[in-house]
Amino acid sequence: MLKKLRSSLPNNRYSCSEVKRFFAKDSRTKWTSVVGLEVHAQINTVSKLFSGASTNFSSPVNTNVSLFDCAIPGTLPVLNKKCVEYGVLTALALNCQISPVSMFDRKHYFYADMPAGYQITQQRYPLATNGKLEFQVFTPGIHKAPYKTEVHIKQLQLEQDSGKSLHDVDRSLVDLNRAGVPLMEVVFEPDLKDGEEAAALVKELVTILQRIGTCSCKMEEGALRVDANVSVHQKGEALGTRAEIKNIGSVRGVAGAVKYEIERQIQIKESGGVVENETRAWDASRKITVAMRDKEQQQDYRYMPEPNLPPLHVAMGPVGHGCVNADELRQTMPELPEQTRCRLRDSLGLTLEQSVILVGDAVLLQLFEWASRNRNLDGKLLANLLINDFLTTLHKMNLDPTQHAVDCEGFAEIAELLQDGRITRNTAKRVLEAVLQGTDKTPLEIVKENDWMQITDRGDLLKICEEVLRENEKVVKQYKAGKSKVFKALMGCVAAKSKQRADMAKCDAILKELLSK
Repeated sequence: MLKKLRSSLPNNRYSCSEVKRFFAKDSRTKWTSVVGLEVHAQINTVSKLFSGASTNFSSPVNTNVSLFDCAIPGTLPVLNKKCVEYGVLTALALNCQISPVSMFDRKHYFYADMPAGYQITQQRYPLATNGKLEFQVFTPGIHKAPYKTEVHIKQLQLEQDSGKSLHDVDRSLVDLNRAGVPLMEVVFEPDLKDGEEAAALVKELVTILQRIGTCSCKMEEGALRVDANVSVHQKGEALGTRAEIKNIGSVRGVAGAVKYEIERQIQIKESGGVVENETRAWDASRKITVAMRDKEQQQDYRYMPEPNLPPLHVAMGPVGHGCVNADELRQTMPELPEQTRCRLRDSLGLTLEQSVILVGDAVLLQLFEWASRNRNLDGKLLANLLINDFLTTLHKMNLDPTQHAVDCEGFAEIAELLQDGRITRNTAKRVLEAVLQGTDKTPLEIVKENDWMQITDRGDLLKICEEVLRENEKVVKQYKAGKSKVFKALMGCVAAKSKQRADMAKCDAILKELLSK
């Protein structure tokens, strides 16, 4: 170990902090982390799974409740056909095997917000099984380049949501608006290795569900909830004891929760402790997971067939008996995210990194698709303008892209001005900023009003370059003495003197020509 340490540090000299970093890194490499996700996605229907009550999120407390939802004796469930269609469509998008016949079960547990004392689900004979999803993993600043991985899907099942308990100081109240809201539970196999892969999987799933329209994926409204199962073990050994992190409410929250939990379990094992089999919650404000309850005793849900619902049949071909027809639904499938990424690379020449970023953001993709379809614009120029300039401007102004997007025509006009050489890249950023601040003027009108047109006339550029050389005689002498790096400083002076309007490619040639004399 010491020999390995010496060879890794320059001049065989190492400080205390360097030694700590080395051993911390070596410690992490001894451990393998295993991550599996369970995702509950609210099906995007206007009524509940087994009743006609509304699923509207913003309704007043206890107004979206039918007699069945509050478990009045004598009421019976009536299956929502649209929920089945959306469940099958989702399963097809996730490459699952559709079950020709599935069954509903009662899962018994006694919570105040579960009036019947059981949840109707599909634990034993689910709607679909054995799926597989390939997806790209790429987080700028963490990964140098995207890489593809895959995860297997154990099953996809339909089930009803529970209500919501509201706790006050001296009492607890129940809101049954969510009771009976239709859910798809997607159970992924533990094929992931870290938090970034888990977050990338959730993001890919969100993109797919929004693309096919089966779930709004508004995590702030509880339309998508993620549970993560995390364990660590040394290489070559059996899987470790897992902890479950419940109800993670954001994509970056998934990455943070899984990363923290992996580090927590490694630290426990390194110090000789034992990882408990427990349920934990993600505290987003403190960036830690906290214990909720242990799983020492396996809860008995007493599964039994739901007696009030017959087997659910799905037709698998042109001729078949079933509630819905899987082949007909397959024909309605839109282009899926991975297909879009391939098309952007193959047809428009985008890089893998560009295609991953654009497809992962619905606003960026909409702007890109409209501009490339309606204007004769270079794909790479469009992608760079969106990723490097549009996003940077949004972050600089602290704006949410979903609420402060440039209209498609306005963005295309900015890209067209840039491609035609009428404005510089720096000017394009200034125009984007002006548009995002709110204006009725078109990008071209903004450019003309502020005299931001690019200076391309050689005579004008020559005059600017000559002035810069006269004002920076010391830098000129350094350049002529062999310090070629100072050329960038001269180019910067040209950009500043022209107020970022000069054609820098032409200025580069003009400056070199003048300096060679």
